[in-house]
Amino acid sequence: QSNRSIQALMKRLIEAEDKLKPLSDDQLVIHLEDQGIKVARRTIAKYREALNLPSSFERKKRAELMTL
Repeated sequence: QSNRSIQALMKRLIEAEDKLKPLSDDQLVIHLEDQGIKVARRTIAKYREALNLPSSFERKKRAELMTL
């Protein structure tokens, strides 16, 4: 699969996640493997950074601030 299609799928997974329990890069790897896409965790991190998506820790922190 092309990196663009993997990035698009990652973005959809992140947009659909529970904002208070965001998916880690390792969990994203597992979700993609379930769909037959084998990628390394480091590749996931690289694609996430390319898409300007924060880490799961940062996404959780933002979600917690929004609930205050």
